[in-house]
Amino acid sequence: MTREAVLSAAELIYPLFVRPGEGIRKPIPSMPGQHQLSIDTLVDRAARVAGLGIPAVILFGIPETKDAFGSDNYNPNGIVPRAIRALKENVPDLVVISDMCFCEYTDHGHCGIINSPGDKHYRPEVPKGYLLNDPTLELLGRASVVHAQAGADVIAPSGMIDGMVNAIRTALDEANLDHVSIMSYAAKYSSGFYGPFRDAAESAPGFGDRSQYQLDPANRREALKELEIDVAEGADILMVKPAMPCLDIIAAARERHNLPIAAYQVSGEFAMLHAAAANDWLDLKRCALESLSGIKRAGADLILTYFAPDVVEWLEQ
Repeated sequence: MTREAVLSAAELIYPLFVRPGEGIRKPIPSMPGQHQLSIDTLVDRAARVAGLGIPAVILFGIPETKDAFGSDNYNPNGIVPRAIRALKENVPDLVVISDMCFCEYTDHGHCGIINSPGDKHYRPEVPKGYLLNDPTLELLGRASVVHAQAGADVIAPSGMIDGMVNAIRTALDEANLDHVSIMSYAAKYSSGFYGPFRDAAESAPGFGDRSQYQLDPANRREALKELEIDVAEGADILMVKPAMPCLDIIAAARERHNLPIAAYQVSGEFAMLHAAAANDWLDLKRCALESLSGIKRAGADLILTYFAPDVVEWLEQ
């Protein structure tokens, strides 16, 4: 009766990884219980998730081929658009969120177009390997329209590319897709907690890191500025990532903005709890629920977590 932060299935979003093929359920070694799924097994998994009362999934694609521009991301027959159509046909009430970035689709593993000699976007005055912001925005808008036309309810830009929300909102509106929402990774840090995800999505950068365009983990004021920018550009939901090291940012976002606040309990948070539990150092159920309650207590309205199906079962117990 006196509990302040109450977890429920209704605020959970379950991340899923989809790859080409049939009948595939490939375990992700660094993330116990999580898998890369082909579209048919993805539909089965999503149906079970919906049956638990979890209202939404977010999709990450592993394409059959990669190139410098991540073209599978804006291909109407790419892996994620096909998965979206299958989910909408078979689990129509499930909210489908499309993660919108290029790191999974590019052969270099970065989140957009890289400054490279010989490419039409090449700028000799800019260092080689630097991510070119404006050409990337054009591709983000193009891919967002493709995913929305396939049936995505929400587009979730995750690259921390300057101007990404405005570019996507403009592209969606011009395509008469103004009903599609934008959940922006508004404060995404260049974090060490993403390691297992890069195995899951096969998206590790081929060189360098992503600190050019993601936030320095030591910075608070910069994160608050990024949140304000995305509000001004038309975001419908603001996300903070990763959740556990950024509870202060979640709390600040909640205090400053009236939009729904999402937080991503990322792969490293999930994996380290499992690893500690496997060594009998802690109780997995108790600590996972405590961690999620802390995220909720900090102010998150929505929580992306790989524990989502487990949470529902634990709460029922």
